[in-house]
Amino acid sequence: MSMYQRAAQFAPFAALTGHGAAINETARLTDSMFEIPEHERNILNKKIAILLDHLNENPFVTLTYFIPDDRKDGGHFTTTRNRVMKFDEYSHTLHLEGAIPVQTDRIVDMQSELFADYVED
Repeated sequence: MSMYQRAAQFAPFAALTGHGAAINETARLTDSMFEIPEHERNILNKKIAILLDHLNENPFVTLTYFIPDDRKDGGHFTTTRNRVMKFDEYSHTLHLEGAIPVQTDRIVDMQSELFADYVED
């Protein structure tokens, strides 16, 4: 028996290949998307309407929105400040400059200088 074959018999045995990765994936925390109260949803809808009125100006907007996780239930919230380039009426999606499209039903907060004169009721 060669030295290599002899050494191989003492190599660690990994009977549960991928088990560690599965445990890490299970332990990874995600947030849950929550239902926005109707009053706040109405405010967001008014802000979206104002934004769409000024879409030709490509205004800057700060969005906080939910991104679903690809591998498990839940996801995470992220905030970005970017210029709005267009709105897709069919999918109700805002397209930001150099960023992924954001569906309006996943937006939980929206800020912009456009809303400075808007008084939330």
